[in-house]
Amino acid sequence: PGIYICAKCGHELFSSRAKYEHSSPWPAFTETIHEDSVAKRKERPGALKVSCGKCGNGLGHEFLNDGPKRGQSRF
Repeated sequence: PGIYICAKCGHELFSSRAKYEHSSPWPAFTETIHEDSVAKRKERPGALKVSCGKCGNGLGHEFLNDGPKRGQSRF
């Protein structure tokens, strides 16, 4: 439980309240902790490249409409 932060700069990214179980081996979240927690850029249809909103450290992807509820994304 707690806050997940950027390993490079300590910027707050996700809350454990937004974490859920997914078949991926990586932690999965439905939302960021703040609007400016991450920066996004389109990488391919259905997926955005995600980086830290403060330092630009690469964090993976946001998969659109792949969350636990219809219409939710998965980070």
